[in-house]
Amino acid sequence: MELLVKNMVCDRCIRTVREELERAGEKVTDIRLGRVVIEGTPGEDRLDAIRGILTGNGFELLDDKKAALVDYIRKLIIEEIQHLKGSKPEHMNFSEYLAQKTGYEYSYISHLFSAETNQTIEQYIIAQRIEKVKEWLSYNELTVSEIAWKLGYSSVAHLSNQFKKITGITPAAFKNLKDHERISLDKIGPKENN
Repeated sequence: MELLVKNMVCDRCIRTVREELERAGEKVTDIRLGRVVIEGTPGEDRLDAIRGILTGNGFELLDDKKAALVDYIRKLIIEEIQHLKGSKPEHMNFSEYLAQKTGYEYSYISHLFSAETNQTIEQYIIAQRIEKVKEWLSYNELTVSEIAWKLGYSSVAHLSNQFKKITGITPAAFKNLKDHERISLDKIGPKENN
């Protein structure tokens, strides 16, 4: 049986879900971001136990197809920005990419995402990009110019303006901070998670 799981955003999440479910006696036959396939069809008691295990580890079992689609959109964005998967062709904008990957018109997924999260897809993309900028700035290995290029900003000024608008400080000021406050990936975006 396939289970859809909210907040699985990284390889560590996959490992945690696998380990916890196997510890509870479930046979995991396939696992990917947001998706777990277990052997057999669990009854309601077993599903409640799985739901409890997931909730106890910061995940959520998704029963609603719309919520599952919104979670899938979040995962696609995280993969492209945070994990730099490179699945999105460079010339393609996010709206085209998301429509292609989901099989739905962008206007539909955009409306659904906003209705479910109280935030637009564009705002979510910006929040993910800013968090990636913060990560790279805290490592002090890349220049702001290199970061702008890697994340597809049109210019350093565009990145700097967007960064300041979201964080209240410039990238240079952030770089000079002793404590680089960052946000967990599963807490970025949809207001229900903040």
